[in-house]
Amino acid sequence: MRHLMSPLDFSTEELDLLFGLAEDIRKNPAKYAHACHGKILATCFYEPSTRTRLSFESAMIRLGGQIIGFADAASSSASKGESVSDTIRIISCYADICAMRHPKEGAPMVAAEKSLIPVINAGDGGHQHPTQTLTDLLTIHSLKGRLGGFTIGLCGDLKFGRTVHSLIKALVRYHDIKFVFISPEELRVPDYITDLLKSRNIPYEEVIRLERVMPQLDLLYMTRVQKERFFNEEDYVRLKDFYILNADKMALAKKDMLVLHPLPRVNEISVEVDEDPRAAYFRQAQYGVYVRMALILTLLELEPACE
Repeated sequence: MRHLMSPLDFSTEELDLLFGLAEDIRKNPAKYAHACHGKILATCFYEPSTRTRLSFESAMIRLGGQIIGFADAASSSASKGESVSDTIRIISCYADICAMRHPKEGAPMVAAEKSLIPVINAGDGGHQHPTQTLTDLLTIHSLKGRLGGFTIGLCGDLKFGRTVHSLIKALVRYHDIKFVFISPEELRVPDYITDLLKSRNIPYEEVIRLERVMPQLDLLYMTRVQKERFFNEEDYVRLKDFYILNADKMALAKKDMLVLHPLPRVNEISVEVDEDPRAAYFRQAQYGVYVRMALILTLLELEPACE
């Protein structure tokens, strides 16, 4: 039995197989429509989510499986004081695989240690968000045709953004990548990330102004400033609109640059950018369904089951 706690749990060779499966699912959905018939996915979400929870549920339904679970801690026995360890023991009696989101870092790992079924980390605090990273990698691979040989700018909340941390750690395994970190001083990428890049001699640059680096980027990964990660309301208000990507800034970019965003978006990307063919964030959300379908099949060790 295998779990997914980090995007690094899969080797680059295994990721190639996973992305190949996801692409086949995208091109031949009917082939996989009954692959999970009789299987149940439990979505255990201890904090709010729209895209991640619904994409997991959509993935399982499209595979012919069924869904159980809860959308917030208040509607689970956690509100009565039940531990994650006890919850997963019970869930293991009801489902075949579990996707868990939790505000505490490491909670899905605790669940995996006690679980009798595969557990997928669907986000744990500001730590990891591996299925979003798989989504990001599949999107880049499909739209750029490669995972390497580009300059990627990551903009916004680089301190608390778990999607940013996971993506950087996944991309360092590929060749010829330069990182450009675009953030205010208060939201700079943590030292352990820059230490990782230094240890691997991977080039990176830290800047405050987005306009200055737009012309050199092949990919721009925008993030929102996350209100839920702040202890001080004043700091959030001061920083929440620090970066707004609009048509004027897009005019500075390469004609084939792609804009990604894990979503939800607040104000950091103007709606006028949505019609730009370089805006890939809604396509990115669709790729998230395909990669989660592939992941479910892989962890359950299932093959397509056409009628």
